[in-house]
Amino acid sequence: MLDLDIPRLPIGKAIEAVIDFLVAHCSGATNVFSDIMEAFIDFMVDGMLFLPPWLFILGIGALAFAITRKASVSALAILGLFLIVNMGLWKATVSTLALVLIATLVSILIAIPTGILAALNRTAYRMVMPVLDFMQTMPAFVYLIPAIPFFGLGKVSAIFSTVIFSVPPAIRLTCLGIRQVPAELIEAADAFGSSPRQKLFKIQLPLATPTIMAGVNQTVMLALSMVVVAAMIGAKGLGGEVWKAIQRLQPGKGFEAGIGIVIVAMLLDRILQQLGAKNGKPEGGNA
Repeated sequence: MLDLDIPRLPIGKAIEAVIDFLVAHCSGATNVFSDIMEAFIDFMVDGMLFLPPWLFILGIGALAFAITRKASVSALAILGLFLIVNMGLWKATVSTLALVLIATLVSILIAIPTGILAALNRTAYRMVMPVLDFMQTMPAFVYLIPAIPFFGLGKVSAIFSTVIFSVPPAIRLTCLGIRQVPAELIEAADAFGSSPRQKLFKIQLPLATPTIMAGVNQTVMLALSMVVVAAMIGAKGLGGEVWKAIQRLQPGKGFEAGIGIVIVAMLLDRILQQLGAKNGKPEGGNA
């Protein structure tokens, strides 16, 4: 091999310098945000734990049936959640569910406006897509590194890293759904004098909704896959149970927590799939 005397680019030091600068100048804001977010997470978890597990589970089953109109999904929800209670993982499951719901909500609030901007503006599209490529190929563990100096150990850092990891599919599919709206419909709307706002909210977003919901579904699945990784920085929940089982060499408890994650993932997946299918149906007809 040729021994070329090429100076090493200080990429790592530059990234550290940027993170140190942001931590030094933004610590006040991040501390306030962390305190507010942690209080909200605790309030949400306490609210879900306030109800007896059996009543909460029956409510979830009824909600699943109301959304999907499928008794099988409702039965899956009830039986699966009662199995979680039987395994002694109810509190951990509620904590994981709160983390996933908050991370998904934040991801949607970021993804849909960004996806709309990328779909409607070519310059924004060219800027956003390489960033998404970078985010989707970066190992999940790397996202834990900047979370800790900004928010410390705990659930807020877990949500921060989960959002960064899980938001790209929602942005991509929002952009894709809008860009796939037939050009003939856009031309017809222009011919009738529709404003860009009217085209977006009355044509593009309604037709793109099934694709957007597919992106939300993928975001939820990625958020659930991140809970075990986020347990390394204090996320707790079912991921924390898996992490403890790894540390203590308890494969049985690890598999039980894994089964709990699978049950939650299947339940959310079935509900979101049905929501996407419903939104994809034309009014007065079948999909």
